[in-house]
Amino acid sequence: MHRKKTPMTRSENMAHIRSTETKPEVYLRKKLWHLGFRYRKNCRKLPGSPDIYLQKYNTAIFVNGCFWHMHEGCDAFHPPHTHNKFWMEKFERNRNRDRQNYAELHERGIKVIVVWECTLKKMRKDPQLEQEILEKIQSCIRYRSEIIFLAL
Repeated sequence: MHRKKTPMTRSENMAHIRSTETKPEVYLRKKLWHLGFRYRKNCRKLPGSPDIYLQKYNTAIFVNGCFWHMHEGCDAFHPPHTHNKFWMEKFERNRNRDRQNYAELHERGIKVIVVWECTLKKMRKDPQLEQEILEKIQSCIRYRSEIIFLAL
């Protein structure tokens, strides 16, 4: 059962949310490193500062949080009940910024892979699924050129 949080408690919770070095991001980086991929973290020279940039393969990988990037149809995305208009406008700005960054990267000839937080959580629980998704990511890194969204 969820208890309603006070505005002060909510504010403190929101202030502790990280934008880099999140558990899903670190998890994917470790898996890619183990597979032999070398990368840069949060490459600020590129639009959107991709979470992972594989220069050798000219590939940018974003690990999107389902809440902050409004992953529609995902159980992890529940719009807040209070200040709904503010939050929906914020989420829409995030999505528009994401689309703009992906388009700019694609125009520069950089492959874009977006992996949703919920996908990585499911991977961690299921070794078979983990293997399948990692193979798909490897294939995208090595052979694909379009913008790829990986979600279950």
